[in-house]
Amino acid sequence: MGRDCSCQVDAQARDSADIEIDADNADADLSVSLTASAGDGFSVKTIEATKGIDSDGARITVNPRYNVETEEADVVVSYANGDTDVKLTASADRQEVTFSQQIDDDNRVAPTLSSSGDLSVEWERRLADDSSLTATLKPNDSIDVEWKDAAWTANVNMPIDGTNINGANVSIKRDVNF
Repeated sequence: MGRDCSCQVDAQARDSADIEIDADNADADLSVSLTASAGDGFSVKTIEATKGIDSDGARITVNPRYNVETEEADVVVSYANGDTDVKLTASADRQEVTFSQQIDDDNRVAPTLSSSGDLSVEWERRLADDSSLTATLKPNDSIDVEWKDAAWTANVNMPIDGTNINGANVSIKRDVNF
């Protein structure tokens, strides 16, 4: 059984820490994750588990999640078989299904439909081994573009209303490993 534990302390607020605990059991194909904060006391923020099942070349995962702070609970059920993935996210208030299809070695398309009638379409284009471009369209909401190039990631979010783009938010980051 593998276990990972990390703790993050804000230099400005050293009286509290964010804690993440992960436990994995490869033999049972099961993992559990817990996030919490410690300071005056110990407070659990979220807890989730993931159970995997392999069946006739397909992979099924069940991932119940609970946010203690907001009392929100949902479950994510995923099915992967070859170039096709289906993901269903369900809570008491909302259900969402995503169908992801790998079209060829470099292109993947994933439409998502929710019980509220929201629709989005994601297109991912692999540009090189460590480089990709992902565009997500949410009609009457936004266009999001993410460009990954090895350790660099650039994100552009453009809110839209009909055919009007109201402004763009841009962020760029680089992962640095020591």
